[in-house]
Amino acid sequence: MVSRLTIMFTAFLSLSSPTIPNPSMDSLGWMAGCWEGSFPNGRTVSEQWMKPAGNVMMGMSRTVKNGKTVAYEFIRLEQSEDGTIRYIARPSNQPEATFTLILHENQKAVFENPQHDFPQRIIYERISGDSLVARIEGTISGKERKSDFPYRKTVCD
Repeated sequence: MVSRLTIMFTAFLSLSSPTIPNPSMDSLGWMAGCWEGSFPNGRTVSEQWMKPAGNVMMGMSRTVKNGKTVAYEFIRLEQSEDGTIRYIARPSNQPEATFTLILHENQKAVFENPQHDFPQRIIYERISGDSLVARIEGTISGKERKSDFPYRKTVCD
């Protein structure tokens, strides 16, 4: 016979650690398009995402300062056969890093890799039709850090 305590514990576990259903790659299509933001120190960051096709979204970014490209990144979102979606980033002069989609609701996606140096989380959220915020966050030397990248939709060149 199952005890009342066992039932309560099982119910608690189901509330405290919800399973995240695997969304389709198409459900992340709200990220597609060209985005641009201006930041302190004269930096302009452009990010471009292709629409989902073949269980992949391809993206890239470029940071320009004083007319010179100072950083770039190649990114892909891939959905594996088990339905898991991964954010795979290849920043300039750094090794590739993989983050797993842990939360997807409405037009917000959170990717995480707790073992990565920084960031440990990458978050995208569509604020409005022409506004998207990307955020990186995590811990550096025991201190929580975050950086927001607010973008406006722009014409793809």
